[in-house]
Amino acid sequence: MTEKSLVHALLIKLEEHITSHSFGKSPQELYDPITYIMSLGGKRIRPLLSLLAYGLYGKNPEEILNQASAVEVFHNFTLMHDDIMDQAPLRRGKATVHEKWNANIAILSGDVMLVRAYDLLLGTNPSLLPEVIRLFNKTASEVCEGQQFDMNFENFETVHEDEYLNMIRLKTAVLLGFALQLGALLAGAEKEDAQKLYDFGVNIGVGFQLKDDLLDVFADQAKFGKQVGGDIISNKKTFLLIKALELAKGKDAEQLNYWLSLKEFDKEEKVTAVKGLYEKLGIKSLTEAKMKSYFDNGFAQLEGIHSTDPYYYQALYTVTQDLVHREK
Repeated sequence: MTEKSLVHALLIKLEEHITSHSFGKSPQELYDPITYIMSLGGKRIRPLLSLLAYGLYGKNPEEILNQASAVEVFHNFTLMHDDIMDQAPLRRGKATVHEKWNANIAILSGDVMLVRAYDLLLGTNPSLLPEVIRLFNKTASEVCEGQQFDMNFENFETVHEDEYLNMIRLKTAVLLGFALQLGALLAGAEKEDAQKLYDFGVNIGVGFQLKDDLLDVFADQAKFGKQVGGDIISNKKTFLLIKALELAKGKDAEQLNYWLSLKEFDKEEKVTAVKGLYEKLGIKSLTEAKMKSYFDNGFAQLEGIHSTDPYYYQALYTVTQDLVHREK
């Protein structure tokens, strides 16, 4: 079995486990939205990382399908509530829960998802359960902190680079770190290795978000699968815009602020103009350098662990490298 076939087999087991799980039946209006959002798919990266991390130290990752699924249920709970806050009409190409039902139902169903995530963690070895719950609670609080910072930034005139990087660390990266740490702890890994895997996940997670920022502007439209330049159109304070505002002087600053101030504009024209400024200011290479520094730091942490299973190590390495080099 190759590393890719191992990953494929784990994803099949994971999908079967998630789709066969009953979150509850009555009232339907409460539980149908949970089944719906969990059926929309996604890459299942977070629970997969838990299973792979377990495989680095334990014999059978299928033993922690419940705990790995808890990570995915929590992740989808955050998406359900984020979609309400963002008033997003679509999630993975389908209607969001608050659009298909309504906002009140989406809030309440999301609340139940958080409770069900705890249920899925309850099968943990009693000697490990307090630590697992403590780390899960810490991560869940940090994800909410990141979301609040993100919403705060919408009203800030200026966001600094370190503030932005901290926000994406909290909102996106810490859950990847927890997913890896969870799998390692459940398999009996030393805390030092579990911490290194956590740090690996956090660094990779920040790098992934920077990559998303970059792809939103510079991706090949044919490969990207959605509108290129969406962040530019909405004036989203990404790493690219923050660096451009910091570096632009004179006429460049005037032009950038002009496009940011417009309430009505031709979308394609704005994307072309702002992208041109990014290219002139060297924003792409700056973002790539920052992204690379996080990826390099992450893989340095991975190289420092003491796994007894090179097969699972290579599978974890391959999965994350594939994400690093993705084009969509």
